[in-house]
Formats: sequence, C-alpha cells, structure tokens
Amino acid sequence: MRREVVLTGDRPTGPLHLGHFAGSLRTRLALQHQHDQTILIADLQALTDYAGRPADVRRNVLELALDYLAVGIDPTATTIAVQSGIPELAELTVLYLNLVTVARLERNPTVREEVALRGFGRAIPAGFLTYPVSQAADITAARATLVPVGSDQLPMVEQTNEIVRRLAHLAGRSLLPECRPLLSDTPRLPGVDGRKASKSLGNAIALSAPPDEVRAKVRAMFTDPGHLRASDPGRVEGNVVFAYIDAFDPDRAAVDELKSRYRHGGLGDVALKRRLEEVLESLLVPIRVRRRELAGDPSAIEALLRTGTARTRGTAAGVLRDVREVFALDPAPTQPPGTSGP
Repeated sequence: MRREVVLTGDRPTGPLHLGHFAGSLRTRLALQHQHDQTILIADLQALTDYAGRPADVRRNVLELALDYLAVGIDPTATTIAVQSGIPELAELTVLYLNLVTVARLERNPTVREEVALRGFGRAIPAGFLTYPVSQAADITAARATLVPVGSDQLPMVEQTNEIVRRLAHLAGRSLLPECRPLLSDTPRLPGVDGRKASKSLGNAIALSAPPDEVRAKVRAMFTDPGHLRASDPGRVEGNVVFAYIDAFDPDRAAVDELKSRYRHGGLGDVALKRRLEEVLESLLVPIRVRRRELAGDPSAIEALLRTGTARTRGTAAGVLRDVREVFALDPAPTQPPGTSGP
C-alpha cells in the first residue's frame, strides 16, 4: 500500500476531550503505523483568539503532547511538532495571503461559524480571519496528501487545494501535492448540553477528567425531554447519551438492545447514564494512568517536541525554497544551527 503523508493537529487552547478522541485521535492511532504522520501543535493559530492569554497557550502545548501520548500516539511512528518552532510556516502564510481575497476568507463556512460562536461581529482579529491560510501553510509545508478532519473542517482542505492550484498556475507546473480529507466514521459528538462540544463552552468531557467530573457531566447530559418515566417510550435520535454510547460502547449487540428497550419503554435515563459512565471509565482509566506516568518527566516531553519540530522544519524549509522561487524571491537564509524547538 502506498504510504500517504498525513498532517493533522490541534490548537493548544485547553485539554483534548472525547469529541477529539472520537473525531480524530482514533483515526490518528490507526494511521500512524500505515503512513508518514505529523501532528502539529498549532500554538500560533491559538493566539488568533487567545492573544490575551499567551501563558495559557504555552502551558497547553505540553498538556496537548501529554494527551497525545496518553491515548497511544507513538513518537517513533508519528512526528509531533510545535508550529511556533517552524518560522518557515509564517513566511509561507504571508506569501499565500497574496493568493486569497478577503471576500473568499469571509465566505469560508468554518470561519463564519467560528466567528458567530465567539461573537466577534465585525471585530474579527485579522489573524483569526486568515487562519485558513495558516492551515494551508501547515499542510503544504509537510507536503501532506491526507488530512484527517471533521466535516466542519472540509472548507479548510478545499481552501488549501485552491492555493496549491494557484501556485501551480503561477509556476507553470505542479509544485505541491493537493491533499484529500479523511473523514471520521463517527458523526460530530455533541456536548453534554446538545450543542457543539467545545472547550470554551465547558460542555465537553476532557480525556484527563477525573471520575467525579465524568460522572457529573454524564448525569447532566440531555436525553429525551418527553421520557419522564422508565416505562415511557423514548427517542434515541438526538439523545446525547445515545450519541456517546454509539461512539464508545464496543458491545454493539448490547447497544442495539438498549435502543430497543428505550424506544419501546422499559429503560430509564438513570440506568442508561450508568451504562455510559461504565463505558467511559473503561476507556479513560488507562489514559489517566499513562498520562500521570508521562507527566512525571516533562523534560522528556520537551525533548520529544524539539526533535519533532526540527524534523518538520527541515521539510518546511524545502517547500519554502520552492515557493519563494515562484514569487521570484532569493532563497531563504540558511537555518541557523540549534534554533529549532517549541
């Protein structure tokens, strides 16, 4: 099988949650031994709306790396890099901005949704408006051909390929590969309140959450407001508890039985939530244990990030040389030794 070049990543704005696990982390675990995978911790993109909390972003870089390793990301198979340690990405972003209009950025459905979620109105930070271009720089700098994303990120992949095609037109030849999205087979996991799961909304269950917090979040989950008694028929569709059971319960026959009982009456919400608590604890206990072990040696995590960042910077430097040539710029200065790192 041909090995794809995979680029994926997250903004270090808070702990990863179960939505990340269902939507992307399981995919990354499956891909890491099949393809050449890089995970980018996008701290510069985090600053587009967390500029007032830079210390939090900095601290979350290490926390994000701990989450990756705790769920089973293997640093010998997957490169983990820090965006701010790769200055070539910033220069690529500036060059790519010449190929994109403001109107096109404002039409990007993902940007529009995030702007509405944060209530920016017209006071959109310029960095936030242009982060699809920054993502295009990330993807192309790795020469990625496969990008695991949720459905809400498809416009980002489309915009990246538009930039790749514009570059090819300017160069008169194919310069960088187009990428294709890889969608998770798990629909977007809702938050405990039925809205989009979000770190900023506080409606998600963190992978590092202690048992008491998991229990409280599960008990706060929306079910079917018309299901008042265990004997009442209930709706499975739109039921947040069933969304999580579908995503994480490995016993499919038991899940089908639960759905049948709930639809016909005979299964109460308390019993249903108790089942979900057990499923989630089975998943999270080994993650918590592994995370605690890794957190005891932060210097080892930092060294791992420096190594991964330097490796990714080497690839990005080659891409930048090619792009500078398209824009008739002199080659970039040689990278000073020992300057890579988070």
